Amino acid sequence: MQRPASSGFTLLEVMVALAIVSLSLTAVAASMSQMINAAQTLRDRTYASWIAQNRITELRLAAATPNVGASNGEVEYANTEWSWRAIVSETGVDDLYRIDVSVSLAGREGVIRTVTGFLGPPGAAGEANRAWMRAPVATPGPNSGSTS
Repeated sequence: MQRPASSGFTLLEVMVALAIVSLSLTAVAASMSQMINAAQTLRDRTYASWIAQNRITELRLAAATPNVGASNGEVEYANTEWSWRAIVSETGVDDLYRIDVSVSLAGREGVIRTVTGFLGPPGAAGEANRAWMRAPVATPGPNSGSTS
C-alpha cells in the first residue's frame, strides 16, 4: 500500500513558526515600551522647563528686589502636582541677581529640570527695542566712489 502524499505543515514546523513569532512580538513590545517611556520623559522635562520659566517670569514681573536665598513651593500643572525650588544669589554686579529654579514631581526626590535666569532692575518700557530700531549708519566702502 502506498501512503497518500501529505499536504500541510508538520507539528515541528508550526512550533518553530510560533517561536519566531513570539520572539518578534516580544521585541516589538519592548520597543514600544521604551518609546512610551521616552515620550513621557520628554513631556515631563518640557513641563518642568515651562514651570521653571514661569517662576522666573513671576519674579521679574514682581518688579521688586528679590530676597537672596532659597524658596520653594508647589504648583498644579497639566493635572499633575509639581514642586519647585528657587535659589536667588548675587552675581557681583549691582542690582543683578541669578535665579536657579529646579523642578521635580511632587513627592519625588529627583530634579527633572533646572533653569537659570537673571533679574535686574526694570528698564523703561520699549527701552530694549531702541537698539534694534536705530537706523543703520551708511559708511562709504571702497567701491562707493563715483566714476568719471
